[in-house]
Amino acid sequence: MQAIDTLTPCPCGNRAGYTHCCGPLHDGAAAATAEALMRSRYSAYVLKREDYLLATWHASTRPDHLKLAAQQPAPSWLGLDVKRHEERDGHATVEFVARLRYGGGKAQRMHEVSQFVREDGRWYYLDGEIRA
Repeated sequence: MQAIDTLTPCPCGNRAGYTHCCGPLHDGAAAATAEALMRSRYSAYVLKREDYLLATWHASTRPDHLKLAAQQPAPSWLGLDVKRHEERDGHATVEFVARLRYGGGKAQRMHEVSQFVREDGRWYYLDGEIRA
């Protein structure tokens, strides 16, 4: 797990800072919206918080492990842009573009439309469709 300076902007792009954005979610607080959960999951990828990613992944689709620490070369996450967020009847869709780079390679874009579900007052990631 990577340490973060609490005075810097949150990895998800919120200028309020990690301690006022994704930090409380990483410490166990429930996300108010599916978008907030998605942003916190992006930050968890940046910080290599596999524990958080698995805990916020719905049990019906959750893998056993992600092996983030073993990824070589490890991605450098460059930013997040949320394109769309829709919630209805305990289900939500969040469309986003994450920018990343592997090693010294060219920056890449990952465009995903993610599905979320709310159960017992908590949002969970179900799955996502990668778009070109």
